[in-house]
Amino acid sequence: MDNTIAENPSPTRAKWRKVAYGGMQPGFDDNHTDESFLEGMVMNANVVKRDMLKVMQDSVSISQYLCIVALVGLVWTYTLRSTLDETSLLYLDVSLLGSGFLVLLLTEEMLSLNLLLHYLLNISFFTTGLYVLAPIYQTLTRSMSSDSIWAVTVSLLILHLFLHDYSGSTVRAPGALKNPNLTSFLSLNASVVASVFIASLLPSRLHVFAIMLFSLQVFLFAPLVTYCIKKYSFHLHLCFSFSLMAVTLAFVYTLHQLLFVLLLGLLVFVTVVCPYWLIRMQEYKFEINGPWDEAKLCFDITD
Repeated sequence: MDNTIAENPSPTRAKWRKVAYGGMQPGFDDNHTDESFLEGMVMNANVVKRDMLKVMQDSVSISQYLCIVALVGLVWTYTLRSTLDETSLLYLDVSLLGSGFLVLLLTEEMLSLNLLLHYLLNISFFTTGLYVLAPIYQTLTRSMSSDSIWAVTVSLLILHLFLHDYSGSTVRAPGALKNPNLTSFLSLNASVVASVFIASLLPSRLHVFAIMLFSLQVFLFAPLVTYCIKKYSFHLHLCFSFSLMAVTLAFVYTLHQLLFVLLLGLLVFVTVVCPYWLIRMQEYKFEINGPWDEAKLCFDITD
């Protein structure tokens, strides 16, 4: 009698499933993937296609602030040459402060009387503190040479421009949703120290007070004023920026023609060449996204 052995069929192998927190699946390695793994791959999904004109318009804010810093340097130079005396500087300080408040009143819809009084109170404390500290600023770098002072000042201004927030303001504008970041405060501190170094070269206490008040008004409140203008009307922002560039170039030309050429080249580089480079580099950008990426929140965690 032939003995036949009936073979039991092998159990069906479980199908692999793509799960995030399911642990190891029987019959598969922990890092196993099937043929469908690359089907979810997407290339250049988050690459933003930029318009040349839009990028040039956005770069105007950088050129505008470069001109503001250049004008501060011009005032410093004319003051050290005794072309501007302390009385002229004080008149300049008052006119800048008045025009700044006028711009805020005309452009800000959320500017209330209480907020305006709050600004005036802070400025009064700020001005009083500057006047009291002026003798200290005057003698702060007495043991240093003028070459060292200018070298440190230029380095601090470069650091200030590198860290400056060109899209906002160190002083929070009325109605602004986000607070200034850390680099904005570091940039402001660099400009304040540079102003102190320049003020220490001046002969009198009133000179020091006037130049410090001018510098801090510009570095602290000029970004707020330009931000309010830009938020109120972008066309007004462009007109103001190009007018400021023309005035700055005219003053720099009267000071030194080589500086005029350098500043003009820098403005053209920032406003035209850099946007063109950015557009051209977008052609070589290659980004891969797929199921291996980490999950990202689709909402703001602060809400």
